[in-house]
Amino acid sequence: MKVTATAIPEVLLIEPRVFGDHRGWFCETWQQERYAEQGIGPAFVQDNQAFSGHGTLRGLHIQHPHGQGKLVQAITGTVFDVAVDVRRGSASFGRWVGAELSAENKRQLWVPPGFLHGYLVTSESAIFGYKCTDTYHPETQFAVRWDDPDIGIDWPAGIQPVLSQKDRDAPWLREIPSDRLPRAD
Repeated sequence: MKVTATAIPEVLLIEPRVFGDHRGWFCETWQQERYAEQGIGPAFVQDNQAFSGHGTLRGLHIQHPHGQGKLVQAITGTVFDVAVDVRRGSASFGRWVGAELSAENKRQLWVPPGFLHGYLVTSESAIFGYKCTDTYHPETQFAVRWDDPDIGIDWPAGIQPVLSQKDRDAPWLREIPSDRLPRAD
């Protein structure tokens, strides 16, 4: 696999090796030892999948405490995936990185604990899958507005986002009390 650090070095873009012939293709999407060598993990305890239609924007979400590292990928369709560093004391606090993940490119993104995460479906529909390093704790999850001007995410143009009420009503990052945010290690 090819692993590339993004503009925020803790967020990694993974391109699995794909082997194909006249029958189709095969790729390895998780192998504990190989991914651990890249700092991904330490262990995954929950896998999730979500189906969404065109324009669905899920995020920006985080869990704290009980931070979740996420290894994410589009199983079908195409998404624009985003990670935002909200670790207090981090040199990259408030900065974001994004990547196109699709069934065709088979890329994965490693989003470490302490980062907001969200994605926008840019294809007709998508099935999005992710492995998590901690289980879901709804009482510790919260959201930040997807269009927060202080973060300034450059979402793909021409798509009117379809949002949940929770995501539509989420506060700006500056409105979140600092003690609600995780600390950088």
